Amino acid sequence: MKALVRSHASGDDDAFYSVALQMAAQAARHGHNRLAADLKAAVEHGRTERPSKVTSIAQPRGDLSDLVVASHPTVGLKDLVLPSSLSAQVQRLLMEQRQRKNLLDHGFPPAHRLLFEGPPGTGKTMTAAVLAHELSLPLLTIRLDSLMSKYMGETASKLRVIFEAADSHRGVYLFDEFDALGGDRASNDVGEARRILNSFLVFLENSSSESLIIAATNHRSILDRALFRRFDMVLDYALPDAKQASAVMRGRLSSLTKGVRWASLAKDMEGLSHADLVRAAESAAKSVILAGGTTVGVDDIRLALESRQAASLG
Repeated sequence: MKALVRSHASGDDDAFYSVALQMAAQAARHGHNRLAADLKAAVEHGRTERPSKVTSIAQPRGDLSDLVVASHPTVGLKDLVLPSSLSAQVQRLLMEQRQRKNLLDHGFPPAHRLLFEGPPGTGKTMTAAVLAHELSLPLLTIRLDSLMSKYMGETASKLRVIFEAADSHRGVYLFDEFDALGGDRASNDVGEARRILNSFLVFLENSSSESLIIAATNHRSILDRALFRRFDMVLDYALPDAKQASAVMRGRLSSLTKGVRWASLAKDMEGLSHADLVRAAESAAKSVILAGGTTVGVDDIRLALESRQAASLG
């Protein structure tokens, strides 16, 4: 039993099934033939119907458990509010991934090395979550700034672990805060930063199309220009216009709003990110609910937007 638990905890399927067969043999020796037969049948079924490695990566083990944060997003494409051009790129990504076998059979790998760039709160992380959800894959998030500070001197070897996992365990791998690694300043260093950047680019170049590799940055202007050609697609994010801002708030408030003239709030929403608008909508809704109301009005929304504008300026 101990061996069974240890093999399961380490993710060693072969050892797990081997121990299970030993248990079946022991059961047979003690005359428990029905139990032995059931165990053998379960092992055979497990080996032939072995689930995708996606299942095991959902709870990263070993070295990987300290490097990534795993999640299973529930946000879908319908929840994503983006300009039509950007939305078309996301849908193209999904189409290529859903028909990846067809593309690979013809010698064309689907786009899988992606760079998301734009101001904070404009939908980069949410897009990664949507891709994971729509493709029924786990989202594995890597904070590069934390990785570099925590594993100074070992970062390149830790990156190798992550990219090897991406090759063998299909998922969406999001390298957040990519500017910590890919800034122009890295090109001027002859030490650790430059070595890490070179290692990342080699791993990226050699990565298979098994997983989606996404690098996200808030600061495109500081990125080394040579980086852009390493990615299959670059998606540019920006602050929402009035129409998109209204859609974001309507989506979050849902049935709580009635008869709101969103055009009258255009100036109040100007300059706020998707994340700011969601927080403003939530603030307005909670204020109304706590006061015993059931409908969020234009004054409630305007007050919440003014509060977010003040917070963003601060």
